[in-house]
Amino acid sequence: MKFSFYIAKRYLISKKSHNIINIISGISVAGITIGTMALIIILSVFNGFENLVISLFNNFNPDLVITPTEGKTINTSQFPSQQIKQLKGVDFLMEVIEENVLIQNGEKQHIGNIKGVDENQYGLTSGLDSCMIAGDFELKNHGINYAIIGSGVAYYLDFRMGMQEQAIQVLAPKKTKGFNINPDKDFSSRSILVSGIFMAEQSFDSKYMLAPFSFVKELMNYEDEISYYEIALSADANTDKIQSQIKEILGENFVVKNRYEQQELLYKIMKSEKWAIFMILTFILLIATFNVVGSLSMLILDKKKDIAVLQSMGANNQLIRRIFLIEGSLISFIGAIAGLILGTIVCILQMEFGIVKLGDASGSFIVNSYPVILQWLDFVYIFLTVTIIGILAAWIPSRQISKKYLGIKLS
Repeated sequence: MKFSFYIAKRYLISKKSHNIINIISGISVAGITIGTMALIIILSVFNGFENLVISLFNNFNPDLVITPTEGKTINTSQFPSQQIKQLKGVDFLMEVIEENVLIQNGEKQHIGNIKGVDENQYGLTSGLDSCMIAGDFELKNHGINYAIIGSGVAYYLDFRMGMQEQAIQVLAPKKTKGFNINPDKDFSSRSILVSGIFMAEQSFDSKYMLAPFSFVKELMNYEDEISYYEIALSADANTDKIQSQIKEILGENFVVKNRYEQQELLYKIMKSEKWAIFMILTFILLIATFNVVGSLSMLILDKKKDIAVLQSMGANNQLIRRIFLIEGSLISFIGAIAGLILGTIVCILQMEFGIVKLGDASGSFIVNSYPVILQWLDFVYIFLTVTIIGILAAWIPSRQISKKYLGIKLS
């Protein structure tokens, strides 16, 4: 093996009798380098966007959420809330009411969701206060109720934070049977002041308004009913363990979801997109790697006399084929290492200086430049992929050494 590697290394760095072989070998290394660099950059950008989207959703989604298996509401008087609060790692158990409502600002109307939360706990359990783009994160002050609306809701209502406090109207359907001739009697209506506007994620921004739990409870005319429970865990808590414990306590009448399960479809789509791009770029890399086939084929013809000498010295067919297999593998290995190094440098520069911007400098995006995150597993997958493709590409010409090409009989 050492002898084969030594000869292959000499063939790689030595000058060939035909300069075109050096050129093709250089093109092979360059092609693999560029393909590998593109892979690590693209996957790192996908990692950055995935982390950004997850962080935005986590600002709104709780660690765990408990919903009823059937129906829309949970009866709090029959819910074992004390047992859950006593579990190690559970910081807060918060009651939430969420319903579809009609939001009105003057003549502008928008159908959205009102979410009633505890005005004291919610600021401690969510990261929505970091997503405020106008006003303040405030749900109650001196006994006065305030609402926080998404930027999309504000857009549809043509609502702007001004110097003076401005109220919006919220209309919700009453829990009554039958049909009234006057539709106003089918709705309960309340006014509430707006303290701020948030921008977390488009699906939330265009849909949600937050208000104190007591305000929404009165609006919906609820007594012991809530929509679901949100749970905030301590930083060192084992989410899977606590989720299993809560499921044991509640049984089959409730569904307990972690953050991944709350947005399971989104996470699966992001993973699928990432690996679809990986497969497309790998296919392009596969095409580029076929330069190795041409380079080795020409090298075999160029080293025809050397092969005859090696045979006369007792080298068998397996040894000769191994030399050219290692030669092709070295080309792929050098290209892979160079691509990973260059890709890492590009990613680090983007992380530090944000060279490639997102749109203009007007600040219309959540981040100003493309987010990038390097993950060591990506390096492993890319290196193994490039190496395997390179070995297969080198195996093809090395197996074709025969009398047809060299005038030497090799079985």
